[in-house]
Amino acid sequence: MALINKILNIFLPIVTFSLLVVFMPISILFSLFGFIRNSKESDKVNGKVVIITGSSSGIGEHLAYEYARRGAYLTLVARREDRLRLVANRCRRLGSPDVAVVRGDVSVIEDCKRFIEETISRFGRLDHLVNNAGIAEAKFFEDYLQISDVLPIMNTNFWGPVYTTHFAIPHLKKTKGKIVAVASPAGWSGVPRMSIYAASKAAMINFYETIRIELGPEIGVTIVFPGLVENGNTNPDLLAEKQDWSQVVAIESATECAKAVVNGICRGKTFLAEPSWVRVLFWLSILCPELLISKPKRT
Repeated sequence: MALINKILNIFLPIVTFSLLVVFMPISILFSLFGFIRNSKESDKVNGKVVIITGSSSGIGEHLAYEYARRGAYLTLVARREDRLRLVANRCRRLGSPDVAVVRGDVSVIEDCKRFIEETISRFGRLDHLVNNAGIAEAKFFEDYLQISDVLPIMNTNFWGPVYTTHFAIPHLKKTKGKIVAVASPAGWSGVPRMSIYAASKAAMINFYETIRIELGPEIGVTIVFPGLVENGNTNPDLLAEKQDWSQVVAIESATECAKAVVNGICRGKTFLAEPSWVRVLFWLSILCPELLISKPKRT
């Protein structure tokens, strides 16, 4: 066995590289044809039923507005019911035929089951499940005085989507629907001061990559990687973090991001980086990880 491993260590990288050289141009050509086809063929969401978690603000709020403009029925889920009702009213004015407001916390299993059931009870079907709810916190890992303080981040960002997906799958199979996971480039490569957030998004990405294989053609899965988006967050640590990054890259409006995301979902994209240059970070994290490593300064 040791000899076999030694042989594989020598020859497998060479064979793999050779195959990449041969098939990469073909893959690029197929991707180009796919892009042209998808730019012309797009699913319509008019009349479809969509659940959006974390829809009281930020990207989730603007995804709700974009779906509403296209005539979708909506179930809006978040912990702030008063804020949700304001979003729901605007969705109705923008064109949504009906909007359900459900106060819920995705980290609570019973809440996830309830808002799926309420959607089915009210609308009779489910077409898109948009897992957008998330918690971000900018903090050095060693500064957590109680390690249990990290649990809400993982419970919301990872377990929340897992719970909702579990309860939604039987209904999505009936409509050949879609699951949308709003992840983060932080899930590809660690971001200083956001270790637990990055870990939760990495877990989310791997979960949905696996689910995509398991569900096959019955349910589509789109994983979204937003860049730096103006989402109305008032957390001072996160604002400071965003201000640092804004010196390097431009901040995109949540409206522009939401429009691009829904366009990508309707075109059946499985991997969606918005803006598109964000995907460069993925390749850098694989090919040149040293470029993304820099020790942050404490203030």
